[in-house]
Amino acid sequence: MDSAVSILANTVRATSDWVTSAFEVPFARAVIFEVNIGGHLFVEGLLLVVIVFLMSQKSYKPPKRPLTKKEIDELCEEWAPEPLIPSITDEMKHEPPVLESAAGPHTIVNGKDVVNFTSANYLGLLGSKELLETCTSALEKYGVGSCGPRGFYGTIDVHLDCEARIAKFLGTPDSILYSYGLSTMFSAIPAFCKKGDVVIADEGVHWGIQNGLQLSRSTIIYFKHNNMESLRNTLEKVTQENKQAKKLRRYIVVEAVYQNSGKVAPLDEIIKLKEKYRFRVLLDESNSIGVLGSSGRGLTEHCKVPADRIDIITAAMGHALATEGGFCTGNARVIDHQRLSSSGYVFSASLPPYLASAAIKAIDIVEEKPELLVKLRQNIATLTKGLSDIKGLELVSDPLSPIIFLTLKKSIGTSKGDLQVLEDIADHVLKEDSVFIVTSKRSTLDKCKLPVGIRLFVSAAHTESDLVKASEALKRAAASLLPVHD
Repeated sequence: MDSAVSILANTVRATSDWVTSAFEVPFARAVIFEVNIGGHLFVEGLLLVVIVFLMSQKSYKPPKRPLTKKEIDELCEEWAPEPLIPSITDEMKHEPPVLESAAGPHTIVNGKDVVNFTSANYLGLLGSKELLETCTSALEKYGVGSCGPRGFYGTIDVHLDCEARIAKFLGTPDSILYSYGLSTMFSAIPAFCKKGDVVIADEGVHWGIQNGLQLSRSTIIYFKHNNMESLRNTLEKVTQENKQAKKLRRYIVVEAVYQNSGKVAPLDEIIKLKEKYRFRVLLDESNSIGVLGSSGRGLTEHCKVPADRIDIITAAMGHALATEGGFCTGNARVIDHQRLSSSGYVFSASLPPYLASAAIKAIDIVEEKPELLVKLRQNIATLTKGLSDIKGLELVSDPLSPIIFLTLKKSIGTSKGDLQVLEDIADHVLKEDSVFIVTSKRSTLDKCKLPVGIRLFVSAAHTESDLVKASEALKRAAASLLPVHD
């Protein structure tokens, strides 16, 4: 290719020199407007005229001829459409155990009773007699569903009562209900974060937050998991390097208790950084409401940070409150904005009335029975102590977290390999000791880069014997299986 280009260039150069020499003599003494007209200038002018002429001509288009039937058939036979879904791998074919009863502290799996550490039933309210009676009364009064979004005749008085109860419990001016826990994050984040905004998020946030960030189309920057030095450096860099930063809307997005690690966010430090660099904070309290704080009001109460210093607080109600749906709470302007621009609120059928009634009752129980919080914390401390010295496994969760998270001390080398080892341990304790635990297996959509681990959800309804049984089962499984993988 290079030699062909070189030959062509030499040919053009030789032709130009010949044409120039041919016209050099006749025009050597020609002067126009006091400018000597030489052979080179004449040739260049001629070339310019030719170029303008060619550019003014319509491009050549071959005559159109319809394809014959034979040609159409051949093209159709050759065409292969892209698959609708990726190829199914052996990993995707894995079927998790199926529960055959309520997901309480004990449940039925494969026909046998097991101790359940897979459900975020933190206060043991799942199956509570008081909640069941409340739901029954609501079903008799309102029926099952609402059959309409909140803005289109789907608002029922119990929805307003639930929003008011949540706001009163958390000490905020107003709240808004969502019909699905994850849709709270899917909808609240894009309602405020738009294209061009800057969002600084912890790299360990769960998939619901990740999806909300993606839908927002904002500029997303991740900082190291629960690392305040990394957050500080990131805020400093964004503020200093981007001259338009002060004119942009800027957010920090964190979880109170991280689902992917069991760590608790240092909210007091985050608030100091937020106020120093003038960012807004979005806090997800899904795993801290009903768990942290002297009265179960979450991370704000635990860190003694007034709720009004947090710009947006979200939470799913499917954990400690043992119901479904989610909520966002904060000042009235934040809430009213979502009623008009939050897709999950505007377009989804509203929360079934009996679930709103259950949420109100669950909050009443949290306030009336502080002993549930005491029992939960005792159980967390007991299980944390029992799992702190397991061979080959490292306890990485916070001592106050209801999510106890264990990772491999020595990685196999790949996340997939580590996950397989941990799943072997989980299968072993289920089969041999009837203890039901899960790994932090993530979908192909989840972009979290934290190490995979074994995740145990502690409940106030677990007995001491349940906790001891889980500790001993994991110790035996680790001793039996981990040497094989070393």
